[in-house]
Amino acid sequence: MAGDDARWRLGAGAAVVLVLGAVGGGVVQRMVVDAQPAVVSATPVASSTETSATAEVVVDVQGAVAHPGVYRLPGGARVLDAIARAGGTTEEAAPGALNLARTVVDGEQLLVPTAGEQAEAAPASPEEGALVSLNRADQAALETLPRVGPTLALAIIAHREEHGPFTDIAQLDDVPGIGPALLSALTPLVTL
Repeated sequence: MAGDDARWRLGAGAAVVLVLGAVGGGVVQRMVVDAQPAVVSATPVASSTETSATAEVVVDVQGAVAHPGVYRLPGGARVLDAIARAGGTTEEAAPGALNLARTVVDGEQLLVPTAGEQAEAAPASPEEGALVSLNRADQAALETLPRVGPTLALAIIAHREEHGPFTDIAQLDDVPGIGPALLSALTPLVTL
């Protein structure tokens, strides 16, 4: 039996040596990994201001909506999204007053008119033979003019708000994006 006892002790001792070797090897391996320099990515990361500038827009929704106010929307949001965020239109809102499918622009104000306001302010479109008023037309009315899209319509409105009402149609040339050729094309279609 003394031989069996010696073999058992030898086996137990070998097991202890194996366990201590495994633990020691793990510690050594961890030390090697920790000693290696960290890999640094060379890919630039966009700052939070750059990300948020393209990720969302801020729009002021006013007029015939349930909850007028300033709202943050995801980039690429439509007029429909902005109006929905403001609680939808009221019963007095003019149907079809705004292009609901148009993409909103950061910093713009959306004014949802009532049916009465639209009848008073909206000039007839050029196709109907009426002239578009440079001083009273909203963005949608200005966009009925040839070669005038959302950006140029907003530029005309911004010029009007910054410098006061147009006193001469030739002042359209002062609006960024309107040059002599476009001024010539628009002159017979607009009025003050």
